[in-house]
Formats: sequence, C-alpha cells, structure tokens
Amino acid sequence: MSGKIIFLADMESFYASVETALNPSLRGKPVVVCGDPALRHGIILAASREAKAFGIKTGQPAWEAKRMCPRAVFVHPRMQSYIDCSMRITRIFEQFTDRVLPYSIDEQFLDLTGLGKIYGTPREAAAVLIERVWSETGIRCRVGMGENLLQAKMACDCFAKKTRDAFFELNSDNYVPCTRDLPIRSLFGVGHRMERNFHRIGVRKIGHLAGLPREMLHRRWGINGEILWLNAHGIDYSTVDPDAAREQKGVGNMATLPRDYRKRRELELVLLEMTEEVCSRAHRQGKIGSTIHLYCKGADFDYPTGFSRQKKLPEPAAAVPGIYPTVLQLFRKHWDGKPVRAVGISLTGLSAYRQLQIPCSSRYEREETLAETIDLVRERFGKTSLFRAASLTPGAQLFQRAGKIGGHDA
Repeated sequence: MSGKIIFLADMESFYASVETALNPSLRGKPVVVCGDPALRHGIILAASREAKAFGIKTGQPAWEAKRMCPRAVFVHPRMQSYIDCSMRITRIFEQFTDRVLPYSIDEQFLDLTGLGKIYGTPREAAAVLIERVWSETGIRCRVGMGENLLQAKMACDCFAKKTRDAFFELNSDNYVPCTRDLPIRSLFGVGHRMERNFHRIGVRKIGHLAGLPREMLHRRWGINGEILWLNAHGIDYSTVDPDAAREQKGVGNMATLPRDYRKRRELELVLLEMTEEVCSRAHRQGKIGSTIHLYCKGADFDYPTGFSRQKKLPEPAAAVPGIYPTVLQLFRKHWDGKPVRAVGISLTGLSAYRQLQIPCSSRYEREETLAETIDLVRERFGKTSLFRAASLTPGAQLFQRAGKIGGHDA
C-alpha cells in the first residue's frame, strides 16, 4: 500500500445480523428488528437483506412492514447485545491497526497507511478483514476505502454495498467522476432540509454542487455550505485519531415520547427527568459542563416543527439546580405550543469539576454532594429506588425508561 489508506467498515443490517448470529434458525428469513408498537416505538430499526428484498426499510412503521411482508419475523431489540458485538468487532480491528475510530455502533474507521507489506493490496486487506468479522461474529461487513474519512464513507455508503466483494475505493482521481451523477441527498452531510434548499436553486446532483463557486456556498449557508462544497470535491482534513473517541465532548439524553405531548406541565416534567439523567452521566465521569443544548421535535411529519437551541450556563454545573432553570428558559422561549414527539438534552463544554474554582463553593459543594449520594443509591439499588414525587404523575417517563439502553430493552 502507498499513500493514505483509510477504511470505513460498515456492518450489514447490524441489529438484524446480530439477532441472526445469536439465533441461527433465523438465517435466510426476513428478520425485522423493531420496538414496541404499543409505545409508539414500532419503528423498524433494522431489516435483514431478505426483508429488504420486500422493500422494508429502516424507519418504517411496523404495521407497514408487516403489510409488505406478512411472513416477516419481528424481533424486539436487545441493545446490550448489539453494544457487546460492536465492541467485539472493535477488538478484531485493533488486531489490524492501532488506529481505529468507532464512528457509530455499526461503523468504524481504520487507518492502514503503511501496512501494505503486512496485508498486501487494499482489496486483499479488506478481504481478510471481512472474513475475520464474518468467521468470528457471523456479521457481514462492507468496506469503503479512501484517502480520507469522507472518501471512505462515501465509498462504503454509495458503492461497496453494491459490489460483489463488498469493497470499493474512492480517491482524489476518481471521486468526482464516480459521485457527480449521484443524487444530492447521497452526499455526506446533506439531510432532508438541506436537500430541499439545494433543490430550490437547481442542485439535484452532487456534480451540480461541485460546479458551484465555493464562495457562493459560504455566503448562503456559512461554514456548513463551504463544508458541503468540500465534500462534493472529496476534500476532508480530519484524521483517524483513536483518542478523539475517548475524549467525550458532551453527555446527553434523547427520547421519543410514547404519545404526542401537548401539555407544558408534562413536557417540563420529562425535561426534568432527562436533566437528572444527563447530570448523572456527567457525575459518573467526574465532569461539569458550561453549555446546555435543548432539542424538541414536533409531532407533524408532513410539516416538521420544533427547535434546537443552546445556552451558556451562568456557571459550569452538573447538578439539576444549576442546569434545569436554563433548560426551562430555553423551552419556554422557543416552544411554539404544538405537540411534541421527541426531546433531547445535552451538556457540553465538559471539564473536570475538581480542578475548577467555582464561585459560591459551599452551595455548589452541597448540590454536588447530594447529587453524588443520589447517584450512589441508584447505582446500587436501581434508578427507581430514589425519585421525585412528580415522576408518579401523568406524563412522567422515569419508570418506563428505567433499565433501557437507547430507549430500548437491554
């Protein structure tokens, strides 16, 4: 190998593949992983290739998938099993290189630059890696290769999934010719809203965006527009830095609500419970944060509503009294009063609180000591061993979400 060799390894239909690996009797069947329809979590999280053959896609409601494939096998998600399998795959990759960067639960970047004498050509190295993952976990893996992380991601998402050997390479020579005719939504970083913005100015393919002046994109959409222009040209300056994954920049909590929430009191109660969870996660890391971010998503799919706003805290904090008032300020200022189906809170600007000089230290120490004591009790006896009385009122989610991972059963 010569030059930069960056792989993105993506696990095919990861949740469904893990379920099939754990239960071989499911192999060859249309397996669909989804939550509980009774709690509005009946959304498809993963579908095996046999299920996809019927047109089933991630994000569809369960009832629609059942109509498309009546013989589909529906499996309840087991998040801890998926996490365990993902970590096992990471350990396999770390036997190839010490430069491994997990990107998501089912995607990981590997930097194999300079290892050609050990593994041969990139295609040969990818074949060995794919075989190792399959033989040791029963999970199919696809590999995209590039000279940077963006090219590897695009190679995997847009091409490797369609090749016979599950491998595809993009580089500075073939990136533009290979991607220019792809729809603009295929470009990394382009979501539904940005796709609509591009369509309004006649940009429907990646090549159309690549042909626009860089300055025009910057004037219209700022740094985000410039980044998308760079993406259209295959330019990316990020690197595979394993330490970047270890340096957590924030802690957060997000939830899809079991029904549309319309009452301010119920929404504020959910936000209080989520604030407690965020604070607990910060405590476990010995961190405090300086900025709170609040996300609310409206219930109307056809006409999306909601907001995403952040605000700097009066002083760094990781206890509910220091954070929840700011959460309430953001919510009351930006909520439009329309039904809400999902909410999220994150705390960023993390630092080790033992190293900071905090004003009003006696009050701060009391709050932190109380919060840490509550966390110790909950860690030993469960999240519901100590709770606010408000969590017994309508709208509360503490008892429904206790013991779950990512909103699903462990």
